[in-house]
Amino acid sequence: MRVLFTVSSWPTQYAAMMPLGWALQAAGHEVRVLCAPGQAAAVGRAGLVPVPVLSGMEEVLRLRLQYHAEAVNGIWPYPWLPPHPLTGERIDRLDAFDAGRFERETAPELADSAARSFDSAVEYARNWRPGLVLHDPGSLEGLLAAKVLDVPSALCLWGPASPHDPDHMRIVPTDHSGAFPRHGLGAFDLTMVDRVVDPNPPSLKVPVEAERLPVRYVPYNGAGPAPAWTARPPERPRVCVTWSTALSTVSGPDSYLLPRIVAALDGLDGEVVLTATARDVAALGTVPASVRVAENLPLAAVLPGCAAVVHHGGSGSALTAMWAGVPQFIATFAAEQQVTGERVAAAGAALHVPGHRADEATIRAGVERLIEDTAHRAAAVRLREEIAEAPTPAALATELAALATDV
Repeated sequence: MRVLFTVSSWPTQYAAMMPLGWALQAAGHEVRVLCAPGQAAAVGRAGLVPVPVLSGMEEVLRLRLQYHAEAVNGIWPYPWLPPHPLTGERIDRLDAFDAGRFERETAPELADSAARSFDSAVEYARNWRPGLVLHDPGSLEGLLAAKVLDVPSALCLWGPASPHDPDHMRIVPTDHSGAFPRHGLGAFDLTMVDRVVDPNPPSLKVPVEAERLPVRYVPYNGAGPAPAWTARPPERPRVCVTWSTALSTVSGPDSYLLPRIVAALDGLDGEVVLTATARDVAALGTVPASVRVAENLPLAAVLPGCAAVVHHGGSGSALTAMWAGVPQFIATFAAEQQVTGERVAAAGAALHVPGHRADEATIRAGVERLIEDTAHRAAAVRLREEIAEAPTPAALATELAALATDV
């Protein structure tokens, strides 16, 4: 069987799909991943075959436009304005971005690029003839190709946010190119999604208005090396700090909370491990001696020995912490991460704070509470058990193979 994946242009959104790709590939199926050229190397490092033919609006621009629209509509929750959608620079008034000019001059070019991306996906699918198509919420090219070829498909969630959340939090892009009606399917709407692969534990109550296909979350946080010390149980409570490498690019410089977190945890009665890129570490300047820096350390290698983790609400960070049974302190700066923080906190396994309210005292007190409070630990362990009870990617691969069109 041939299985076609399509993924968005965001650097890590493909990660939750990779174990399913491995399972299908290990079962003897051919797997190809349609992606933007900028994603090809990352997909290849994950062990799957990339096909870099997709284009369209970059996720960074789509998110900045969404945040600017939230501010215009009065639902942007932070005391500063979102960055300029095109430049990413700080703005002091909303009309610094000329939305009308963007619609006249830039939006048509982006729609043309998106149309080419959709058409490339359909053309590749017609030539390669997959029997099954899997796509993430940000890559509707897969859904279109599946509908045109009349083969089964499934949308693969990358975390606790869902396409069926309120519109201003939507993680599914709008089909500005008119690709769906152009290919004879009518205007895109969510009822076209027949199945949703869901790696979230049931207690998070993620809304899905299609056939839900649960799957065990298996973390893939990149292929960085795991130092030997990660295998040794810590002598004191270990707290992991991780932060998005791209959050400030889309949410503005005020969302770069890493220096504040490190300062808040300096002198904590425990061991603090910071996993970050070399660029982020350099931006911190002098790091307190009490903080162990581990550049590009995969979260799955360090979280099982941790008493708590601090992060920005990224799906990969949240799901990996749930997989490890670790309580979470989540400070968020965007709608999607807010959904993640609220859902994990509602399940009892996290403390969620809007990012602009996460001062040093709040961070320090929250982490100390997570270390000491057995209720949060018990809730985190319950989520870990729910994840372990879900069907493995190998089991889901078998189920999906039974659905696939024989071509």
